[in-house]
Amino acid sequence: MLIDSHAHLVSLENLSEVLERARENNVSKIVAISSDIPSTEETITLAEHNDYIFATTGVHPHSADQTNEEVLKGLDQFAKHEKVVAIGETGLDYFYMNSEKDVQIKSFTEHIRLGRKHNLPVIIHVREADEDMVDILKKERAADVPGVIHCFTGNYDTAVKYLDLGYYISFSGIVTFKRSEELREAARKIPSDKILIETDSPYLAPVPHRGKPNEPSYVKHVADTLAEVRNITFDELAEITRTNAETLFRI
Repeated sequence: MLIDSHAHLVSLENLSEVLERARENNVSKIVAISSDIPSTEETITLAEHNDYIFATTGVHPHSADQTNEEVLKGLDQFAKHEKVVAIGETGLDYFYMNSEKDVQIKSFTEHIRLGRKHNLPVIIHVREADEDMVDILKKERAADVPGVIHCFTGNYDTAVKYLDLGYYISFSGIVTFKRSEELREAARKIPSDKILIETDSPYLAPVPHRGKPNEPSYVKHVADTLAEVRNITFDELAEITRTNAETLFRI
């Protein structure tokens, strides 16, 4: 059985069919990710009606300029919900720069503090911002707040910086892409107790579905690739990543 540790379920079309295919492909649990207040509300409702779906609450760095006092109060309230298992998706994105750096940093910092307050892990998005990300995590004593670098795309040296802080590393469909040799090398070296798998649905569909809308059932292709590069069986990889997700999110 597999766990998709990061899927934007409320962004998917024909969701009932998607969820049925996930179950048919041995996806036993899904962590449904929120990007703002409206998606948090939708995600929590979805989780309330499906015992194998778990919710998060957070504001994506693309929308960091929305993270005002009112929004933070909302996130704080949502974090108390029994089906909310993490804070996020939050982080820094210096590639698209949809919000200014200082705005992103302030929003991200507030998310870390929410994680500490509610004893919830933080789900982190980072793109072209690793230096600032590591500095902030150290400054905010993030080693005291568990979390995961979702959709990791860096090399092993970058991964070590997050591993040293106690963070998990999650791999998406990108690891299946032909030109992702460096990423697969990182996936081979990362300790077994710190590795997760995800789809980031509806984005980044893995080979052989690249270019199509992604969905949780496709997480098996990520698992296949990781099992191959780590020279273990699919079942062993599934067990490792399932145990890690259950440990991190307490699900």
